[in-house]
Amino acid sequence: MSLIIGIIVLWNGKLVAGGNGKGHEAHQLNHPLDVIIDKESDSLIISDYGNRRVVRWPRRNGTRGETIISNISCFGVTMDDNGSLYVVDHEKHEVRLYKIGDTQGTVVAGGNGEGNRLDQLSNPHYVIVDRDHSVYVSDWGNHRVMKWEEDATQ
Repeated sequence: MSLIIGIIVLWNGKLVAGGNGKGHEAHQLNHPLDVIIDKESDSLIISDYGNRRVVRWPRRNGTRGETIISNISCFGVTMDDNGSLYVVDHEKHEVRLYKIGDTQGTVVAGGNGEGNRLDQLSNPHYVIVDRDHSVYVSDWGNHRVMKWEEDATQ
């Protein structure tokens, strides 16, 4: 005779960022699209698309976020092992790299207007980076995934 025990696990959600209605204040978010964990600062990095900003929000008892990148149509965000941020700018059809302390960023993928050439993107959404700093982008408008190696020109 065998005995099978079913285990039911219930998870309870916990509000960790926003939750104060849609808005543009430091304690609010407006259509957040992506979130990653910055282990170094023990915070969340949030793509706050509706407010055209990327915010850093403390993971533990944070009540407000700090804008770290502004005026960007941000979709996906990711971080490499050096702590640099890669942010998809949906409207400009590009991915920008922001090294620590950088406010302007450097285009590392796309950046040549909307299109389907190998040096272009069309409505990119998300980005990841591997240990060799190659950048992978979901190129939504072109129905493809693109890869750019570090220091690539196209």
